[in-house]
Parts: sequence; C-alpha cells; structure tokens
Amino acid sequence: MAAASDSDAGAQQRDDTTLPFASFSLSLSLRAPAAPTLASIPSTIHLPTQISTLAVCLHPSSTAAPSSSRRNTRLNSAASSVISPLPASTPGLSRSFPSGAPAAAGRRRTLVWFRADLRLHDHEPLHAAVGASSSLLPVFVFDPRDFGKSPSGFDRTGPYRANFLLDSVADLRRSLRARGGDLVVRIGRPEVVIPELARAAGAETVYAHGEVSRDECRAEDRVQKAVEKDGVNVKYFWGSTLYHVEDLPFRLEDMPSNYGGFREAVKGLEVRKVLEAPEEVKCVPMKNVLEPGDIPTLGELGLTAPAAMAQDTKSAVNSTLIGGETEAMERLKKFATECSMQPNKANKDSIYGANFSCKISPWLATGCLSPRFMYEELKKHATRAIPNGSTTKNDDGSSDAGTNWLMFELLWRDFFRFITKKYSSAQKTSEVVPATGCTPAPALA
Repeated sequence: MAAASDSDAGAQQRDDTTLPFASFSLSLSLRAPAAPTLASIPSTIHLPTQISTLAVCLHPSSTAAPSSSRRNTRLNSAASSVISPLPASTPGLSRSFPSGAPAAAGRRRTLVWFRADLRLHDHEPLHAAVGASSSLLPVFVFDPRDFGKSPSGFDRTGPYRANFLLDSVADLRRSLRARGGDLVVRIGRPEVVIPELARAAGAETVYAHGEVSRDECRAEDRVQKAVEKDGVNVKYFWGSTLYHVEDLPFRLEDMPSNYGGFREAVKGLEVRKVLEAPEEVKCVPMKNVLEPGDIPTLGELGLTAPAAMAQDTKSAVNSTLIGGETEAMERLKKFATECSMQPNKANKDSIYGANFSCKISPWLATGCLSPRFMYEELKKHATRAIPNGSTTKNDDGSSDAGTNWLMFELLWRDFFRFITKKYSSAQKTSEVVPATGCTPAPALA
C-alpha cells in the first residue's frame, strides 16, 4: 500500500509539474476581457508554423495517466480546440513557401496575373500588389485555346498577332528584370497553371485585370473557382478604358445602348490619374523552386511564320510592328509631337503622324499602352484643352482636330468595351435591345 501511495504521489507530482507550463502558455491566447467562444475565433486565422510543436507539448499523451483534476481536463480541452494543428485545407497553412519560411508577418505574397495588360505603367493590380505585399509573382500564361483554328476554320490568333504578343511579353519581362523582378511564363490552361504557381509560391492572393468578353470572363470564373479551393483569394480590377466603370453616371445594366446617348451621359466626366510604374518589384524567391520559363516560339504555339516574316521583308505592314510597352511609348511620343506641329483642320486627315494615322490600336489591344496614359500624353502636346465626352468647336466653327479627334476615338473604344460587358454579364438574363452606334441619342431631361 505504501508503495502504491508513493507511486500515486509521484504521478500526481509529475502532473503538477506540467500545469504551470500549460497554464502560462495558454494565458496569452485565451485571456480576454470577456469569456471567448469558439464561434468568435475566425476560421481563416493564420498561426506560425511553430504552433504545431506547442500543440504536441500540450496534448495529453495517449499513454499518460489520466488527471484527477477537472480543471486540468478543461484546460487540455481548450488547448485542443484552439491550437491543435489545422487541416491541410486551412487557408494560409496548406501552401509551401519557396524560401523555407513563411512570408513576413502582416505581409502577404501576391500572384499578379498579366493578361491583356502587358505594361507596368497605370497597372492597378500591380500597383495594389506592390503596396500590400511582401513579394510578388508576376505570371503570364499562353492559353492553347487562344490559338489553333476556330470552328469556322480561321486562325484564332494569326502569326503576325502572335509574334506581336511574343514581343510584348518579352518586353514586359525585361522591364520587370530591370526593376529587380521577373516574369514567370507558362503554356497551359490558366485554371490549371495559376493554382499550381500559387501553391508553389505560397501566394495568398491573385490580382488581375478583369476582361469583358465571354471567353475571357469564363476563364476568370474557372481560375477563381480553382484557386479558392486552396484558400487563395482572387481580386479582379477594372482597366483598359479611359473612364473607370465605377465613375460612370449610370449603372452598367442601365447604360445607353447607343453611342450618342453614352457620349452625352459621360460628358464632362473626369479621367482618373495615371498610376506610375513601380520603381522596384520584389519577387518571390524562385531559385530551386520556380523557373521563370522560356518565352515560346511561334512553332511551340502551333503557328508557322509566313514567308515575309521569315525573310524579314517589308512586304507586310504588320511585319514592321514591334510589340511591347517600350515601343508603344516611343510611338505615342513621336506621334504626339508630330501632331502638335501640324495646323488644325476640320477632319481626321490632320493627324499626320505614322502616315496619316496614329496606328496605336495594336498596343492598346494588348494593353502595352493605357488609354489614360495616352490621354494624358496627348494633353501635354495639345494647343488647347482636350474636351471630355464630346468635341468642342474652334472659333471658325470647325471641330477641334488632331488630338481631340483621338479623344473621340477613345470614347468609341470605351463604348464598345462597356456595352460588351453589359451584354456578356452572366447575371443579365432578361431580353435586351441590341446596341447600335446609329440610334439617335434620347432627349435628356
């Protein structure tokens, strides 16, 4: 009996020696002005990786003698509920970090998905990610579905357009590398590639510009569903138009279906300021974890270079176009300078630059140039203020020419993008009237 009593006393002493450690460790997480409830604990709480070790120390061993104290039982139960290792699907703990350590406290890693926005200036997703993240992972994905033949037998992307795109991606990579970053390039379906890269980089968010057409919007939905399975948040930003969708004086579903009504509605609307390109881009460490990847060739995209392109001749106009933000900036500045040196005339023939046309469309379409930046640059070289929303008249009654005519064209571009978004919206199920640029503008009250 004495031996048994000694044994019980020893077990009690061993139990008692563990209590101060457990009580002290839990007081930091459980003490609160009011008694906490488990329902009040956020499901997406981010805990340091060392927490699993602490949980093992506090969990009662399966072979240990049961405690005789009810207080010890309640304490161990609370410890199991709050700091036990979370399941693999828990956001923030299911992804590995390339450097072997988690991201800095309070700062996150963000994957920036470049699409038809191959530039650094006036790029809201990039600008937001630089300000809110410890490191970035810039990514561009060549989707095989954008190439090959359409059901009608035409090339979805022809060789000249594809070559222009390759130039633009290469120029974007050079610009990022000049700022200390890089661009990860892959060939594949974005809904497969983006989640894989996000997991490898330990990214918690994905930032990208949203698009307006059916296929692009479907791709966005597929990517969002895929990455959210891993607890990664996705945010799409509005871009590629002169006016921001949030600044429109009407809801998108109530947008006028004719250009005249649209132009009158946005008359006098302010254009948002251009966002500067970041001076530095801190990327996720890629060594031994992520390879930047090579930019594909036309052949790897399933295309064959035409004879004119292969021989580098000047027989085709498109063969002389060089893609990329750098080339777009040079062309715009040259055109604006030439345009400002010419006298005002009453028609678009007064635009002398680049053979009586600005020919900026390819760079706008691929996002190498921002419409807002183009607007600001033209304002610098204009002899008079560029009107917002509609053209003004000169003293002789003729319309302002040159730069003002380009403003008119940018408004047409905005109209088509907004109207496409209006009618391609998945929530739009009611019968709608087809949009037209010829319908007379309705009388405004």
